[in-house]
Amino acid sequence: MIAIMCAMREELEPILEYLKLKETVEYANNKYYLAKFNNLDLVLAYSKIGKVNAALSAAILIEKFNAKKLLFSGVAGAIERDLKIGDLIIATKTCQHDIDLTVFGYEPGFIPESKVFFECDENLNHIAKKVAGKLGIKLKEGIIASGDQFIHSKEKKEWIAKTFGASAIEMEGGAVGCVCDNESVPFFMLRAISDAAEEGAGIDFDEFLEESSRVSAKFLIEMLKEIDE
Repeated sequence: MIAIMCAMREELEPILEYLKLKETVEYANNKYYLAKFNNLDLVLAYSKIGKVNAALSAAILIEKFNAKKLLFSGVAGAIERDLKIGDLIIATKTCQHDIDLTVFGYEPGFIPESKVFFECDENLNHIAKKVAGKLGIKLKEGIIASGDQFIHSKEKKEWIAKTFGASAIEMEGGAVGCVCDNESVPFFMLRAISDAAEEGAGIDFDEFLEESSRVSAKFLIEMLKEIDE
């Protein structure tokens, strides 16, 4: 069973259009969609926004539905200057930029008995690069930072870039990476850029959410074809 997860309904719906739905299961105040794509059994969900919701959904996908891989798709804000709206980026690793225990001498993003960065699966990233080459798409890769804040400040964006070396930011991936790391489940994270994470980002986000979601959905489906083979 492969899990596909998004944060928002608008991000998941373009993916569902490609699939043969078999059943919808309600669990923990959310819906989980069982589907088939070629020979692959899938379970899909949109978690709702934020790290707590994302961690809950990821844990359910793994524990209740026995997912062996988790692919997380959606949109993100750009930090890296040459990332433009509509560009695709995959995470090499992810982190939580809003964790702050520095008063106790810890580095930003670190929680005792855990770590700052959670590595994404190299094999799934390799498949993504293969798909990008086949489609003639320029695919970026880099660190994607997460926090329970919609970033729309140049100063905050630059602090995240400097502190974590991040290329993009969103609000869930660090939590999902943490769950998958602790469960030893391969984790893949794909993001289409929807805004520049500066003043006016909210306007860009609303305008380009649907378009960016369709870009990432199409790419994810092409990845499923490669995984199926």
